[in-house]
Amino acid sequence: MPRSSGILLHPTSLPGPYGIGDLGPAAYHFADFLAEAGQRLWQMLPLVPVGLGFSPYASPSTFAGNPLLISPDRLVEQGLLSPNDVSQRPNFPAERVDYDWVITYKHHLLEKAYATFEAHPDRIDETDFWLFCERQAFWLDDYALFMALKEAHGGAVWTEWPAELARRDPGALHHARQRLARAFRKHQFWQYLFHKQWMDLRAYCHQRGIRLMGDIPIYVAHDSADVWANPHLFHLDERGRPTVVAGVPPDYFSETGQRWGNPLYRWDVSRHTGHHWWTQRFAVLLERVDLIRLDHFRGFAAYWEIPASEPTAVHGRWVAGPGAEFFETIQQKLGPLPIVAENLGVITPDVTELMERFGFPGMAVLQFAFDEDASSTFLPHNYTRNLVAYTGTHDNDTIVGWWRGESKNTLPPEVVARAKAYARAYLDLDRKREREIHWTCIRALMASVADLVVFPLQDVLGLGSEARMNTPGTTGPHNWSWRVCASQLRPELAERLRRLTEIYGRLPSAA
Repeated sequence: MPRSSGILLHPTSLPGPYGIGDLGPAAYHFADFLAEAGQRLWQMLPLVPVGLGFSPYASPSTFAGNPLLISPDRLVEQGLLSPNDVSQRPNFPAERVDYDWVITYKHHLLEKAYATFEAHPDRIDETDFWLFCERQAFWLDDYALFMALKEAHGGAVWTEWPAELARRDPGALHHARQRLARAFRKHQFWQYLFHKQWMDLRAYCHQRGIRLMGDIPIYVAHDSADVWANPHLFHLDERGRPTVVAGVPPDYFSETGQRWGNPLYRWDVSRHTGHHWWTQRFAVLLERVDLIRLDHFRGFAAYWEIPASEPTAVHGRWVAGPGAEFFETIQQKLGPLPIVAENLGVITPDVTELMERFGFPGMAVLQFAFDEDASSTFLPHNYTRNLVAYTGTHDNDTIVGWWRGESKNTLPPEVVARAKAYARAYLDLDRKREREIHWTCIRALMASVADLVVFPLQDVLGLGSEARMNTPGTTGPHNWSWRVCASQLRPELAERLRRLTEIYGRLPSAA
């Protein structure tokens, strides 16, 4: 990676009049803001449909795009919606996504767009649509049928469907596809709309010198087309329920660990197939983005296996992951993988060895740097070049919120006080620098040797805990819902960020 910097902002957090950020004008304006600020990377969370708790990490599909990101304005331009269809809209809050409200409203618009396509197929390039369906059939057919069946069964988990559908009896699937033909085609169409709008935005970003970083969670949701269509790849019982699930063991922060509940992979079966499903997963995302953050990378070296009957993560065990063979097999098919390894938490030598073997850069988060001493690898003076450094991630509080202690802290007060004292000394904080703690931290990372540094937009804006994107282990209404207002993306903000980018040699001309 050339020496550069970028901003983390999920598209749902963009401004706009439809209750949620989308791939319309505001996305292009944000790309312009990045270019004016000298930023060369736009990082985002998984682009998939949201699932439990509206999380992009609990999606009904790891391949599909989020239909809520489809821009109504672009649909009006195509003649799939009329101006009147979008003129009468609810008074959505500007600073939050109200998902229940948004889903109802946008699905209504998308239903209208599909009805228009049925009546007037010439409003789009119909040949291009069917070619898209043909090229993506390896995941799209299962996803479209899964979503159609889910709608037909009132949103029930697929293991609660009639047994012949849950176990994918060929005759039952054929009959369901005929019976639900319209809903099946509708979901294909929505994915086509997402694909076209996304690829147009991607091309615009590339024209502006901006690369895109996507995100692959290591695990997928049990209630997903991925598990339903590929039960042989997961540890499931005869009824399709997980027998063992994912999580992490007890640690300093949690006496009972974290029980995530995702079904675990049968890596022996995956290896026997040449990791075909995983290869497809990487290939689809690499059509959309330039770099991939691979979440919970340590799980490829070893993972925590929890019996599904256990209510917590306490009674689990470590199991060896697929290791180097996994990445070697996929790289033989796709070439070198542009992966950033999410290696936060307790990292063992086998994880580091796996990263070094393939040259995958890891991550460093400045908020974690001050809990230890001068040897912490999260401190800027210990960075290496092959690294992506962050002020914080989507799972952290904002820098301002962290510094002010606005969020509930799980650490003992004396540990927090000691960390703040060390941070004050390390960052040489006087009154002015403490008032602008976010800029002080941004400057510290900009000046480091790390090839790539990334800042959540909330930190560039200097926002407090009210702007936090996610609090792990919770399902509160504020998770995944923060949005930026258009008025906050001011020219002077872009200019200030650009000056720092230039001072520390991260502008495109300095590559």
